[in-house]
Amino acid sequence: MKKEPGTRRSILQGWLAATAAGLLLPRQSAQAQLLPSTPSCDGVAPTIAGTEGPFYTPRTPQKANFREDGTGEPLTLAGFVVTRDCKPIANALVDLWHADAEGEYDNEGYRMRGHQLTDAQGRYVFETIVPAPYERRTRHYHVKVQAPEGRMLTTQLYFPGENRNESDFLFNPLLLMRVEKVDDGKIGRFDFVLSDA
Repeated sequence: MKKEPGTRRSILQGWLAATAAGLLLPRQSAQAQLLPSTPSCDGVAPTIAGTEGPFYTPRTPQKANFREDGTGEPLTLAGFVVTRDCKPIANALVDLWHADAEGEYDNEGYRMRGHQLTDAQGRYVFETIVPAPYERRTRHYHVKVQAPEGRMLTTQLYFPGENRNESDFLFNPLLLMRVEKVDDGKIGRFDFVLSDA
């Protein structure tokens, strides 16, 4: 009997009950399950930087729900912010922005833009949509992550299996998210490892 994929809510509830050390994902294995456990964090490399791009807007509102900003395929983006030895970083800033379902950025306001602080276990969750590719770019999210009193990491997150990945001049496979189809959309996972926290 085939197992049903479940919903974003059911998968997220199980994930929220976990800790960073038990769920940190190695980014090298594209075939990994969405939330496998790993025995330790030895040898985990820090998340690499990526370009900010021309569409960053500072002083974003604190919000976790971008779906109110427009329509598109629902995606829940979640993960941990941790140190190199898998210690969760509480109150880390996670600032997210991306194009809408038409490939457009809101450069006048804060549609598809916002930030949040991680909880005591280093977890963040955004309810958003799958952005459209545009011009020479593949689908991607822009992110800034900063531990309290740490340096800012600016990077981009990419979707696996996209036709434009290899032709995108900024694409880096180390920044691929885990993305799974579920009954009510998609759920994406990326854990940020900060080197100076």
